[in-house]
Amino acid sequence: MTQAAAGGLDERVPGRWWTVRLDAVARDSAVVRVSCSRPACAEQRLPSAAAGRAAAVAHLKAHLRAAPGPRAEAYCACRAEGCRTHLPDTGRPARAEPWRCGGPVVLAVLTDREGRWWQAMECCARCAAATPGARTVATSRAPGPQTTARPAPAATGTGAGAPLFSDHRAAAGTEVPAPRSAPARRRPPQAKIAQRVVPHDLRPVALRDELVELGDLFRAYQQREQPDLALLADLQERKARAFATWADVTCDGSLRWEARRAEQAAAATRLQHQQRTGGIAAGDGPAVTRLLTVPTQWEHVRSVLAHVAAHTPLPGPEARLLVLMLTLRTAHTGTGNLVGQDLTALGLTDPEDLIEKLTGCGWLTLPGTVDDLLASRPENPTPITVPSLVPHEDGTGPFTFGRKTRPKLSGWAQRVVSDKKLRKARATACTRLLALTLAAGTDASGRLGPGGRGIALDALTARVPVDSGELRHPIDRLTAADWLTDAALTDTHLTGQLTERVLPLTCPLV
Repeated sequence: MTQAAAGGLDERVPGRWWTVRLDAVARDSAVVRVSCSRPACAEQRLPSAAAGRAAAVAHLKAHLRAAPGPRAEAYCACRAEGCRTHLPDTGRPARAEPWRCGGPVVLAVLTDREGRWWQAMECCARCAAATPGARTVATSRAPGPQTTARPAPAATGTGAGAPLFSDHRAAAGTEVPAPRSAPARRRPPQAKIAQRVVPHDLRPVALRDELVELGDLFRAYQQREQPDLALLADLQERKARAFATWADVTCDGSLRWEARRAEQAAAATRLQHQQRTGGIAAGDGPAVTRLLTVPTQWEHVRSVLAHVAAHTPLPGPEARLLVLMLTLRTAHTGTGNLVGQDLTALGLTDPEDLIEKLTGCGWLTLPGTVDDLLASRPENPTPITVPSLVPHEDGTGPFTFGRKTRPKLSGWAQRVVSDKKLRKARATACTRLLALTLAAGTDASGRLGPGGRGIALDALTARVPVDSGELRHPIDRLTAADWLTDAALTDTHLTGQLTERVLPLTCPLV
């Protein structure tokens, strides 16, 4: 009987089967490749995965429109692929059992969940129904010929509800059940925000509703074509408040940490929005275009000032200023180039003596003499080395910024110390060092200290190494040079406002 069935199958034509695939062209490129298993179809290359999926679906639809309908005399194309309907799960290849098929021949389409390939196949209705995810797009007009030599059973009076076995010929006009769709996984919907599941029994209900709404709003923001930093800052502030309340309700410390992160993100985003739109934190001042444009650069400036304050090998403001400028010149690799004009423009009393002291204590290394350094010109700079700034074997150093950020920080400091009015007033090294310190310690509107409340004297004298009583003279010099206004020096703080002229040189406290 098996031989007869096989012989019947051999008289039928094999079903058609073709595949359209979507593959990446290269790892470092977004370009994708669309290919078809039909030899006559040329390969397509698209700029993105979305465009590739659209092209692949269009290509498959074109094939389906151009191809003739399913043929009643065809046998299942999936049989050649060894599907579970035709081959039992015995762990080894088995002889095909064509009598397992049944129903009219259909044209079915299926795809994978990731959208990487699409297949069309000509098979029987039973195989299409047994294939998860397969969709029938066309059906043959009449059932195909039987593939078995077994005689059909005599008609009985059981009616239309009588069982229909797969090894018997289907009666004329008998309808075949529609193919089953892929079983859908039904899971209860879970509300999420920041990769956290919002419990369905979270109380109070208003808190849960706020978290669910925020999760939806953040996901909607990610789908925007253009960023809206003001909207994002508002969302981060709402998230900070909601997570703080969530932490109070559940006593979860990680939620409180997440709330603090949201507060910082809101502040940084708000400041970035103000910079892009030309506004300032106070909202009533002029637009400011700063030399250093992002908060990370401002933090790098303060990290360099703190490092120099802790590692200057010589006392006094002149040595501090010189070490600061040389540190910014060599911060990334420990090496840099220097010319004599870089030193003479700092207002130092005796730059030659300071350089000799720095080289004598080993903090600075020169290839020649100090006189050669002071006489060097821009066309022939002198290479210098600061051994303490040379990266370690693992590549780490005292600073985290890269080689592109270093010249920006160095250029900022050079602009401050070589300010036109400071040069005309022949400002001392102490005055220029104080100008650098104040420029890195203001709020966005130029008021000194965090929130404009002033800078503590102990913090100020740690950066400018003079007694608090000696600060009055450089403060007056900065006021006369149109750097500082409304300056008030008390026993504990220095308050005041940097002038509008120097606001582009400030690095606001975030």
